[in-house]
Amino acid sequence: MSKTSGSNKNANYVSKLTKRGIGDRAIRFKCSLSNTILDVLRYRGWQEVQSDSSNNEWDFYWCDIGWMKEYFDHCYMEEHVRICHFRNHYELTRKNLMVKNLKRMKKQIDRELGKIEASSWDFFPTTFELPSEYHIFVEEFKRNPGTIWIMKPVAKSQGKGIFLFRKLKDITDWKKGEYRPSQPEPDKEAPETYVVSRYIENPYLIGGRKFDIRIYVLVISYIPLKVWLYRGGFARFSNSRFSLDSIDDAFVHLTNVAVQKTAPDYDPDKGCKWSTQQLRQYLMAKHGYEKVDKMFKLMDEIYIKSLQSVQKIMINDKHCFELYGYDILLDTNLKPWLLEVNASPSLTASSKEDYELKFGLLDDVLNVIDIESRLTSKEKHIGGFDLIWDDGPVMSDDCGMDCINTAAYASNSHLAALRQ
Repeated sequence: MSKTSGSNKNANYVSKLTKRGIGDRAIRFKCSLSNTILDVLRYRGWQEVQSDSSNNEWDFYWCDIGWMKEYFDHCYMEEHVRICHFRNHYELTRKNLMVKNLKRMKKQIDRELGKIEASSWDFFPTTFELPSEYHIFVEEFKRNPGTIWIMKPVAKSQGKGIFLFRKLKDITDWKKGEYRPSQPEPDKEAPETYVVSRYIENPYLIGGRKFDIRIYVLVISYIPLKVWLYRGGFARFSNSRFSLDSIDDAFVHLTNVAVQKTAPDYDPDKGCKWSTQQLRQYLMAKHGYEKVDKMFKLMDEIYIKSLQSVQKIMINDKHCFELYGYDILLDTNLKPWLLEVNASPSLTASSKEDYELKFGLLDDVLNVIDIESRLTSKEKHIGGFDLIWDDGPVMSDDCGMDCINTAAYASNSHLAALRQ
């Protein structure tokens, strides 16, 4: 490259930054976490701003959801500033609201397009909110005697407060007669909100152990909806062999690392994780390409449909983006089920391999956000991210018109690609 062309390119780059209000100075950031994301921000050479500095001194803020709730509505941000949550992210990431929005969207599809199309939304277990839907739940419970149900507090994570049950007497906090919303008692603390879901009793097992899959999805806009899918992810295994005879054993039924690492025989060096690439190789060896490819396409539909369910109620803001952690469970038929969506997926590494995955993930998140204005806005692949939805499905570069499939949302999806 000639000196002239090089200087022109640099001049254009500086001009872009100047337009975005940064100029030729270092990008300034704040970070509320002291884990992998802080390492990534420092690695990029950005300038760290102290936590007690005024709001207008940073260009990028990796904040916690508590800051969003307390300060976002009162904070002025310049055009170029980026922040890592949407204002009402909880519409998708709070367990009860996620289900409420999915149910609402499914009913709308049923009403407008019919039951066949609505059946494509059957990717989340039958779920009710307690205590508000206790009586509806009881009716469903009695229609399915012997079924196992799982209780989860809506505002907790890392497996806290979760338990399984077969009998109504096991959920005494919401037994009939103990909760009367029509007769509130001002001095009595309201019971904690839970969701109760039909437990998936036929999970896909590897080595006799249950697992779920953590997938990373990056949304940089809701209007229009623009979604990036990360190729890397991991399967989290339980530490004990699966059995329905021991529904009280968290080490059998919960795959959260925070739970599993407390098991007496947990091996920190071995861990309980596979990469999604390892998982894909294993499944293809057992079931063949077509079945596994269909499974991953159904997972693509889950990401897009769940985001569409909140698209119209999400407060879209040009300063905001969100890195979601999707938790997917497979059953014995290779059907994927959406368990939950996390607004703050753990960025703390549990091993060297985990650190490398999360460091690469977060570095690529910042590349996609592009606060440096290096991109053309026409990219379909950035690092490990693939653009799967841009106000409509995105087709792969090597996919012609003949391979457009309206049933598959994300032809440009390459989750767990064996070769990148």
